[in-house]
Amino acid sequence: MNKLKGNRSLKLSISGMLIALGVVLSTFYIPFGVAKCFPIQHFINVIGAVLLGPAYAVMNAFLISLIRNMLGMGSLLAFPGSMIGAALAGLLYKKFSGQKALSHRMACLGEVMGTGILGGMIAAFMASYLMGNRVGLFFFIIPFGISSLVGSIFSLIIFEATDVLKMMRRWTEKI
Repeated sequence: MNKLKGNRSLKLSISGMLIALGVVLSTFYIPFGVAKCFPIQHFINVIGAVLLGPAYAVMNAFLISLIRNMLGMGSLLAFPGSMIGAALAGLLYKKFSGQKALSHRMACLGEVMGTGILGGMIAAFMASYLMGNRVGLFFFIIPFGISSLVGSIFSLIIFEATDVLKMMRRWTEKI
């Protein structure tokens, strides 16, 4: 987003709105078999990564996790997955920013890889050694992966819909 580049006030405002949405909507879940999928954090991560960049996306993920933990709505395991996913989403989006359709998909891939795989393994380490719950290294990969995939798909739908709306607006202006 070229309009946001260098506009710190606008970036902070959008960041604040994304953090508020991430906290308020964190109770939304989708039943997935015996598990519950909480996709909002991942949706926010990808949106933040694309609109604001990797640094803001990581800061947003950290603050959402912190506020949720302070309110008793989250766990320590929210930190590694959300922050790594946000960082990877932002970095991949930035790397592929010249190719619009691909860049959004790469941001989603970064979220899924960062949260689902890397975040899942770090969460397993945290659960085992910091929280005293012995789990296998790959224990969190499937639930974190499903949740991040669903949230990333939501964000991709939003990006595609806004692109279609922009295209339709251009067509109607020509008429």
